[in-house]
Amino acid sequence: MDSEIRTRKVVIVGSGRVGSHCALCLMFRHLVNEIVLIDVNRQAAEAQAMDLQDLASGLGDSFSIRAGDYSDCADAHFVVMTAGRSRKPGQTRLEMLGATMQVLDGIVPQIRDSGFQGILISVSNPSDIVAEYLYRKMDLPRGHVFGTGTALDSARLRGIIGRQIGVDARQVNAFCMGEHGDSSFIPTSHISVGGIPLREYLAMRQNEVTGIDFDDVRKQVKEAGSRIVAGKGCTEFGIASIVSQIVMSILHNERAVIPLSAHLEGEYGESGISIGVPCILSDQGVEQVLEIDLSYDERQAMRKSCDIVRSNLEKVFPEA
Repeated sequence: MDSEIRTRKVVIVGSGRVGSHCALCLMFRHLVNEIVLIDVNRQAAEAQAMDLQDLASGLGDSFSIRAGDYSDCADAHFVVMTAGRSRKPGQTRLEMLGATMQVLDGIVPQIRDSGFQGILISVSNPSDIVAEYLYRKMDLPRGHVFGTGTALDSARLRGIIGRQIGVDARQVNAFCMGEHGDSSFIPTSHISVGGIPLREYLAMRQNEVTGIDFDDVRKQVKEAGSRIVAGKGCTEFGIASIVSQIVMSILHNERAVIPLSAHLEGEYGESGISIGVPCILSDQGVEQVLEIDLSYDERQAMRKSCDIVRSNLEKVFPEA
């Protein structure tokens, strides 16, 4: 990491509900000492900063929270990209592509021209296409540019399995892979409970848990975001928690394994796209993409998901 980067400074692009809740989670976890909000609506960014500053007073930490501009990216440790159009009820993430790209085309050159050399975490949808777009445009190491990918899907998955088998979600080790969208899939052979493979765990509790219908689980995971959007207009709390988890893992050099939308260079037989895969997160960002063993059906699901992402990426980079 560049020595001139000010450790624990985070610039959040987009000060709406997602951006403001990212700031909130970072503050509650005491991970940062400076947060800068950037928004096309400067007045809204300033109001959010003032409101969060009131919260900082109550927390007792010496937070600096303010509205800023893209020059603030120069010495930032992290830039969190939340800018883009809100997802409408009934709309898929892929259908947000055109509107999101119009917004990003005006933002990315300003971040790049600031001299930013930190770690760029993308939240904007469609997650995988945006992550690859940012990787290609920012000229940063591949480990420094990635999207939240299937991390939120995986958190939902762990919660669903935990509720079905009657254990705390934190005891469940499971993740989704592929597109952060309708073509994501669950590598079921890699699910464990407290370190015990799921199949073995269920066999030991056969009188209490009859089994898991993974078709229903997949359906619940895929529909969770749409149900939230239909009911309240956006998702905000879950994804903000994921962002704070990512920042914590990097700052603490945890080498946590988190499924993120990372640029592939041959892993899983794929190159030139970003998609949700398990990654090791260290103080250098994505230290390694983990290429886990997939069953035949899972490999087919991965290929199908990559093809969907690639076909949409071609709309952004038709000359590639």
